Amino acid sequence: MRITEIKSLLHALSAYPRKSLGQNFLHDNNLASWIVQKLEIKPGEHVLEIGSGLGALTEQIVLLGVSATLLEKDRTLAKYLRERYSMPGVEIIEGDALDYDTRVDFLRRPVKVIGNLPYYVSSAILFHVTCEPCPFERMVFTVQKEMADRLSADSGTKDYGSLTLIIQRRWRVTRLKTLPPSVFLPQPQVDSAVLLFTRREPRELEETDAMKFSELVKAGFSERRKQVRKLLARFGEADKIELALREAGLRPAVRAEDISLKQWIRIANILQPIVVYGGEPGELLAVVDENDRPLAPRDRATIHRENLLHRAVHVLLLNRHGELLLQKRSYRKDRFPGRWDSSASGHVDAGESYRHCAARELQEEIGVTAPLVELAKVPASAATGHEFIQVFGGIHDGPFHWNQHEIDTGGFFPIKLVDEWVAARPVDFASGFVECFRSVKPALAKMAVIDSAEKR
Repeated sequence: MRITEIKSLLHALSAYPRKSLGQNFLHDNNLASWIVQKLEIKPGEHVLEIGSGLGALTEQIVLLGVSATLLEKDRTLAKYLRERYSMPGVEIIEGDALDYDTRVDFLRRPVKVIGNLPYYVSSAILFHVTCEPCPFERMVFTVQKEMADRLSADSGTKDYGSLTLIIQRRWRVTRLKTLPPSVFLPQPQVDSAVLLFTRREPRELEETDAMKFSELVKAGFSERRKQVRKLLARFGEADKIELALREAGLRPAVRAEDISLKQWIRIANILQPIVVYGGEPGELLAVVDENDRPLAPRDRATIHRENLLHRAVHVLLLNRHGELLLQKRSYRKDRFPGRWDSSASGHVDAGESYRHCAARELQEEIGVTAPLVELAKVPASAATGHEFIQVFGGIHDGPFHWNQHEIDTGGFFPIKLVDEWVAARPVDFASGFVECFRSVKPALAKMAVIDSAEKR
């Protein structure tokens, strides 16, 4: 869309660029096409566009024939988009991007994200769309050059900081192009830049607790001129901090900006080590007959190899909003790696009760305790992995501490959304969870209603 066309359209809409919304309209069609190409959209994918404006990027997206969700905060422009892109597969949402529930996009994966982000709120939007649980794998954003410098910075540079590390721990950030003010109307006072975000592979970096990592790097960059060992005093004694620095291959007098992402993760895991729970490969588990009566215990490997009937528990936690906590299994798991599963689950040890096992798994996997009630007993089958499963329910709002050797990430989801997700994409879940969830949906809904009434 040319400058004259933009001006004419704004005049026809009785609209004008609103500084309060950070509106700067891209008027270079070739550039818009190039930006959309970098998203590498494939047939069958869905695109989420943030801040569609007058549709410079939208026009290029719809030409590819994929479905899309367009977010636009300006009421006049949202109305225009509804009229201009009234077609199957295109949804227009009028509202703030920070209010958009990204969890719905788990139902329509793969979903890619694109947008020309308003300068004043770009960091908030980036944290919103990258926070876990996150359904996205690839994103292309245009942001203020200064923000781009920080997001894509390398260690040892002035732009490198806590924002860099928090984003780059989960995402590879690649600077694609710098844009001059002249490609926008009205022209901003500074240059912009196009960034590509691609999600890191599970094995790419050492696992670490996200919350603890963020706390550590924020402390490390709280006073850039100071040595990092002095800024990390609240995370341990001086000797322990110096040991962590040496273990990461650093000198004691190092400053925060000279520590790489991998080294920051190493320091975090030394100062606040991940507690690893769980038995040894040879641990004895409860083996049972077809009526769930105990037989001679056997080791885990033998049970799985010979498909012996055994016992397991699944715990489903709800928060005060009636949302269900799900965990995404670690890539390390021998069964269903990377799949979504119950809040906590595990095998019943030989001589252990179902209830004791449920409490133990809750503590070991997500670091909490909660009163539990029995919801259902799921019979053993191929879908459950030949496990008799006792399903327990409970209420807990967190915070949770994921066992990083067991869990990649997790989060709360509305029960209705989980139901639709399981129906649309059952392959996203461990099969045992699907059996459990289908068995306890009514009980979960009832539990959520009772808890909400008690809190009122």
